[in-house]
Amino acid sequence: MSGGAGVTGRLRIGIDVGGTNTDAVVLDEADRVLAKAKRPTSPDVTEGLRAALDAVLGEVAEPTLVTRVMLGTTHATNAILERRALGRVAVLRLGAPATTSVPPLSDWPEDLRKTVSAGAAIVGGGHFVDGRPIAPLDADAVRRFLGGTPADAVAVTGVFSPATADQENEVAEIVRAELGEVPVSLSHEIGSLGLMERENATVLNAALYGVAREVTTALQAVLDARGLRVETFFAQNDGTLMAVGYAARYPVLTIGSGPANSIRGAAYLSGVPDAIVADVGGTSTDLGVLVSGFPRESAAAVEIGGVTTNFRMPDILSIALGGGTVVGQEPRSVGYRIAREALVFGGATPTMTDAAVAGGRGVVGTHPVPDEWRDRLADAVRRIDELVADAVDRVALGRADRPLVAVGGGAFLLPDELPGVPEVIRPEHAEVANAVGAAIALASGRLETIVPAAGGGNHRATLIDKARQEAAARAVAAGADPASVQIVELSEIPLSYLPEPAVRLHVKAAGPLAR
Repeated sequence: MSGGAGVTGRLRIGIDVGGTNTDAVVLDEADRVLAKAKRPTSPDVTEGLRAALDAVLGEVAEPTLVTRVMLGTTHATNAILERRALGRVAVLRLGAPATTSVPPLSDWPEDLRKTVSAGAAIVGGGHFVDGRPIAPLDADAVRRFLGGTPADAVAVTGVFSPATADQENEVAEIVRAELGEVPVSLSHEIGSLGLMERENATVLNAALYGVAREVTTALQAVLDARGLRVETFFAQNDGTLMAVGYAARYPVLTIGSGPANSIRGAAYLSGVPDAIVADVGGTSTDLGVLVSGFPRESAAAVEIGGVTTNFRMPDILSIALGGGTVVGQEPRSVGYRIAREALVFGGATPTMTDAAVAGGRGVVGTHPVPDEWRDRLADAVRRIDELVADAVDRVALGRADRPLVAVGGGAFLLPDELPGVPEVIRPEHAEVANAVGAAIALASGRLETIVPAAGGGNHRATLIDKARQEAAARAVAAGADPASVQIVELSEIPLSYLPEPAVRLHVKAAGPLAR
């Protein structure tokens, strides 16, 4: 691919750090791919990021034209899974006397709870679903708890705070008065309705503040070393972006960004707004569904590192199939070592890449597949087709009218025909779809609250309009152009067993990045 000869205008770089590879692309103002690279993800992540960035900058004639860098990273996910670099959190619930029977973090794995929790307390406060207070906020109890609980950050969760957030905001003021600049994570800004899951997500967010600082510092160091003065953005789990300052406040929202980037990249590269997407990496294949160009979101609670949360995540099905998957030893993968261990690279380990090459599905590597492996690899190809067909059937939910877009470095593993799929699409630049998804993403904001189902004159319309404005304001805070923000999703779900009819209102706003 030629470098940026003759390129004018501003450029942007999309980077996605995966479990096996770190991908990078350079796009121009017309969203054309000018350069792309795939480098092994290093154990500390930063080296792989640096190598991918250097590779694409080397293909651009004028790197100084780069004005923005968008990063999708696994740092937050890895920190939780590996129980490392997590901060100590003072966990405060506003819910006595209603919620004392189930203490905070009671469903967490013991090792993670010991790593994260600096102490927990339930104090008087919280609201009923209709906004009435369960009890007045016990500000004195909050101060006593903060004074006796040294911590790196504070997580505050109030009962039904997404509908009525005043007590959480008051506690944030108390924390600032008592502890100064200690970071505070408020649950109404993190998760949706559902106390325990929202509390879990809020505590994880607070525990990740240090990880967020580490990532932003590392990225800035890489950019500074190359003399790049750019705006930086982080990909979040719904396929949109957030500015660095926003990501520093809500690092937990970067979890799930990888699959979301791939799905958004697949939509852009294929031009298909509604499809099944299969992203085949070195270790696994992630399948998701495109709905109007965005990832279909999961309706179920999401478990991260053994902790159940309820913030919005892409509806992803992951299967143990990747280019580095060892034949006959699923789910083991050679990962980034594939370039020296696979048969087609002169190694001694049979992988699914070897099976696909032997089956005529791609030309990869530097060595022919040894004849003695061909029968076993042919069986592996049949195994690939069975795994993928079953996974597609599960994510399609009975619909047989959606094409399948194959992306990722291992996309050549997939067959050209699958049951229940009218067409398999393999777009150009599919191997770096995740990085493309990061580079072309919009900024977004969302809000979930409760409003009356009917009556009250203009009161209900006023509350819905206020929710729309707040979602739009959150999108602007994430980096969107205020003049271009649009409401892209507004849903109302009736709530049962309430004294007065009410609905759960979800609003999402999105827009292009501000110029």
